[in-house]
Amino acid sequence: MNAIEVKNVTKQFKKFRLNNISFTVESGTIAGFIGQNGAGKSTTIKLMLNLLKKIDGDILLFGKDHIEHEVELKAQIGVVFDELHVPESFTPKELDVLYGDVYPTWDRPYFDGLLEQLDVPKYDKIKTMSKGTKMKLALSLALGHRPKLLLLDEPTSGLDPIVRDEVLSMLQHFMEQEDHAILFSSHITTDLEKIADTITFIHEGEILFSENKDDLLYGYGIWKGTYEEAKVIPNHSIIGKRDYVFGIEYLVLREFVNPVIELQKPTIDDLMLFFVKGRK
Repeated sequence: MNAIEVKNVTKQFKKFRLNNISFTVESGTIAGFIGQNGAGKSTTIKLMLNLLKKIDGDILLFGKDHIEHEVELKAQIGVVFDELHVPESFTPKELDVLYGDVYPTWDRPYFDGLLEQLDVPKYDKIKTMSKGTKMKLALSLALGHRPKLLLLDEPTSGLDPIVRDEVLSMLQHFMEQEDHAILFSSHITTDLEKIADTITFIHEGEILFSENKDDLLYGYGIWKGTYEEAKVIPNHSIIGKRDYVFGIEYLVLREFVNPVIELQKPTIDDLMLFFVKGRK
């Protein structure tokens, strides 16, 4: 079953257009959602939550229209933005009471356990907390009502490596339930290389690719050499190219290149750069 289906969705702003985008996220998977700042990642997430209104297309969550079944669906969704949008004068314990009044499925013992696991002080005011502690609190709040789908908008941005690793571990634990799913928007692609199953790349409001992560990383290769040596690379295998000081660099489809030719495995960052700046 698909946890998320975005079908031909369009949203127009004065200086930006989300242009007929489509992608899916299957239950049981973590979907990395990548792109430069301003590419449309946050806009897409806000459309899913009906915080913005699309002008065309369909968004289905667990097979149901996101507007027609909004109340029912939001009870199954946990959301984390890059900042914690709660009163800074509150403590986590006070938020525990508040969220318990909002969510019928709020699990207080589970939330308390998350705070202890992540070393988040229950009685400190939020305004006294570091960015990393605030993000761990945000994730605990998103998980406290036992959602099936997490929508994460840059949750690891600005965090130190230790806190980032703690957050990733929590997400992997969340995915132990096979009907769960995560849409993980991030520009820290190394995090996605660790845990994502699929990668969707949005650029200037358009989807450039949405594929299985391993198919991307192992289906493409990077070749470097001189212009003379480049003759061994079949033209139809070349997806993108970049000049560098000693010659040329190609992003190629491995299946069309002689296997005796040495190719480097690309990173997600490499793929982004080639698809944006190095397309043939």
